Amino acid sequence: MSVRIDKNDGVWTVIHSRPNSRNAMDPKSAEELYQAFKYFDHDSQAKVAVFWGEGGAFCAGWDLKHAAMLSGAEALDVFEFPNKGQPPMAPMGPSRLELSKPVIAAVSGPAVAGGMELALWCDIRVMEETAFMGVYCRRWGIPLIDGGTVRLPRLVGEGRALDLILTGRRVDAEEALQIGLCEYVVPEAKSREKAEALAHDIARFPQSCMLADRKSALTQHGLSLQDAMRNEWKGSKGEVTKGVKGAARFAGGKGRGGDFSDI
Repeated sequence: MSVRIDKNDGVWTVIHSRPNSRNAMDPKSAEELYQAFKYFDHDSQAKVAVFWGEGGAFCAGWDLKHAAMLSGAEALDVFEFPNKGQPPMAPMGPSRLELSKPVIAAVSGPAVAGGMELALWCDIRVMEETAFMGVYCRRWGIPLIDGGTVRLPRLVGEGRALDLILTGRRVDAEEALQIGLCEYVVPEAKSREKAEALAHDIARFPQSCMLADRKSALTQHGLSLQDAMRNEWKGSKGEVTKGVKGAARFAGGKGRGGDFSDI
């Protein structure tokens, strides 16, 4: 098994372990990651996932040694989008899944090519100060087919996205933080620790409310302002009555001054 899961209360850390290949993705790993995240999403006890590559690399992309053995375009037919229904597993595994719960990427070393696309798939990215991203597949003539051309412009804007997509240049952690490609930068070897701490913080909150807000933020792309606000209202109005109990706790002294330590 190249994928395993560490569970700690509602926080699941999904670990990809092919350290000798810098966690490059082969078909076996892709399938195991795909199944692991489906398992996470369907388990009622799981709340937040952390995605971490063991051995000092998040993911060096698609395994080019495997790619070199493919016979042609027909080898990719298994990944073709159907006219209707859910799409099949992506070449990199879970990148076509639309999970109902958040995933935090803990990035050490390279997250390049398809590995960068996996990091983009996550809700939040924690990068170590020595980590880096980049569309490294540019130099081999391999396109982004796991959501990179879709998610990257939404994160950093079209101009910056095109710079990274066209040049394939390396983006170190500090620049990634500056342009919105990641949300946190931490010392080397600390990304998993920070990501799991964030996950536990998120897991403490009332979940249905948090998930409703997350869903609204993710589904508003392409909608007009009024349609997006209508979508927000429909998805969240049921949470307001639950929030009355939270307001009562605040009135009783909880959470004053922005303190989230005892809610």
